[in-house]
Amino acid sequence: MDVPEPVELLQRLIRVDTTNPPGNEAELVGYLDGILRDAGVSTTLVESAPGRVNLIARVPGRGAASPLLMQGHLDVVPVSDHGWTHPPFSGEIADGFVWGRGALDMKSGVVMMLVALLRTLSEGTQPPGDVVLALLADEEAGGDRGAKYLVENRPELFDGVKYAIGEFGGFTMEIAGRRFYPIQVAEKQICRIRATLRAPGGHGSLARPGGVTARLAEVLRRLDRRRLPVHVTPVVRTMIEAIAAELPAPAGRVARLLLRPALTGRMLAAAGEIGLTLAPMFSHTATPNIVSASGGAVNVRPTEAQIDLDGRLLPGFRPADLLAELTALLGDDVELDVFRYDPVEMEPNLELFDTLASVLREHDPSGTPVPLLMPASTDGRFFAQLGIQTYGFTPMTLPTSMAFSSLVHGVDERIPVEAVEFGTSCVTSLLTRFR
Repeated sequence: MDVPEPVELLQRLIRVDTTNPPGNEAELVGYLDGILRDAGVSTTLVESAPGRVNLIARVPGRGAASPLLMQGHLDVVPVSDHGWTHPPFSGEIADGFVWGRGALDMKSGVVMMLVALLRTLSEGTQPPGDVVLALLADEEAGGDRGAKYLVENRPELFDGVKYAIGEFGGFTMEIAGRRFYPIQVAEKQICRIRATLRAPGGHGSLARPGGVTARLAEVLRRLDRRRLPVHVTPVVRTMIEAIAAELPAPAGRVARLLLRPALTGRMLAAAGEIGLTLAPMFSHTATPNIVSASGGAVNVRPTEAQIDLDGRLLPGFRPADLLAELTALLGDDVELDVFRYDPVEMEPNLELFDTLASVLREHDPSGTPVPLLMPASTDGRFFAQLGIQTYGFTPMTLPTSMAFSSLVHGVDERIPVEAVEFGTSCVTSLLTRFR
């Protein structure tokens, strides 16, 4: 069996433009389906809408463990050509990196899973349990045509599955000279909110203070400059305590101060880039990403403005909690309406965590795995409806100078060449020992 080289396969995947919208994952699914079928793997293709195709393959195991799901999405977010060092769909290798949209999120993860499965088969090794590979459409636009569709319409494809691996987790994070590997065990909930502001309009030539655009600017300024209240959830407490235990005594004591809500904000501000990464794990967030206000003409003062907020709820909270905090921040004259809420009802199950941690320690004995609350949301929230615990496990060794969080969905997205092979080797090891 010819097993593709991970880096070469990643380059090929990046060069197929699956920007969502519209997605158009069908071409890439067809290519990957051919690779699997050539390896003797039977596949099921599920088209949820024209051009929106999902691929599911199940490889039989020895029956010594529950089936393991490996799920990854094939679509990517839109990209502007401005500011990229290398064209975003070139898949170029330069300076030790593979460059392009999807290099991190998450075509590299798909490559790790697919090549790990093919390597396992080529070596004649039968996994402890069935391995289900799901290559999904539409995650970047909400998953309605991908994981959500499959869970609601084809749940039998995931029969018997208790655990899954997906995005994100297993990437390196340096703190006080120590290397950590956060493994996602929980994620925040999507809670999208539309904020509406109203004020009297009028002729554009008659300036009036306090109009709707002035109020809009004030609301945006408050959202930018003020954090919502701190909440220390169980997963974050476990994560910070695990990190603190590995740090030298002074740094460990400082890290534990993050767990005191009265001090959390100041400690995060003092932590620089790491603080920016950790901050969304301690509070709900509401990011204003779509803003509109128009009087219909340049000489008409608008009477209404709207802000679409990308709200993310911490585990265990409900939309009413976020609405109350936003009202306290913005004022009760701002009308707030939830237009999408994807709950995550499942409590984190850490039974597979030790196995994942042992894989990482084997491949990097100097690193320390810790549990992670994902500040964003993944397709794992849909599989949780089937009782499946998803772990973020796409291992990557990253340079300390590389700002992972700013490259995901950002300009110059890229992944170190070595990290692609590291992650593939880790996933291959997992396929021989999960239980």
